[in-house]
Amino acid sequence: MTSLADQSTAQLGGPWSILARQKRDHVRLDELLHELASSTPGAEERRVLRSIARLVFPHAFAEESVLWPQARRLVADGEALTLQVESEHQEVNELWTSLETLPPTGSERREVLRRLAEVLREDVRDEEDHLLPQLQEGLGAAQLRVLGLAWEVVRRTAPTRPHPVVSRRPPGNALAALPLTVLDRSRDVLDAVADRSPRLWGRASRASAGLAGAAGRVEQWGPMRRGERPQTSR
Repeated sequence: MTSLADQSTAQLGGPWSILARQKRDHVRLDELLHELASSTPGAEERRVLRSIARLVFPHAFAEESVLWPQARRLVADGEALTLQVESEHQEVNELWTSLETLPPTGSERREVLRRLAEVLREDVRDEEDHLLPQLQEGLGAAQLRVLGLAWEVVRRTAPTRPHPVVSRRPPGNALAALPLTVLDRSRDVLDAVADRSPRLWGRASRASAGLAGAAGRVEQWGPMRRGERPQTSR
């Protein structure tokens, strides 16, 4: 069993394969984590974190919705492997949520950032070295491309922010997808407006906070937590 990191695009099933798509996102994440490590607190750090969020959360949501159900069906120990990855996704959500409440400097923030980068790298290794190579053994190149297309469609229409209360598995994550995607991506638009027009920053921030409150209420709706395994939460 060969890690995705040691395989060419052709070996992964071509550029449209789910494996090649996963590896591309992982490479980009590594670049962003290096940027984060060298960024200065304040605007630069916020910019890099925003880029990481918009990569990581849709990526993980699409995995949980499309990819891991297939892994549980095809991989002998798929339940245990996906549960490990889902636990890492949950910790990332929790760390990110705590990060949003911390001041821009300080030892506690530095520790959360350190642990966040550590968990993200652990997640990549668990996927590339263990889970995805076993999934690869059970699927042909054409199947990998079909799965890649389905994953990409979900990724492009998925929430872009942490939602630690929502289930990491269907049906809860599927029910949460539409309302949280609309709210998250509306907040992304407001962020862009604030970046381009500093004089609108206050108004955009208040509107974003209102949408964040709405997302919190959506998360608390009982059906959004259905399907979660107790072992996922730490």
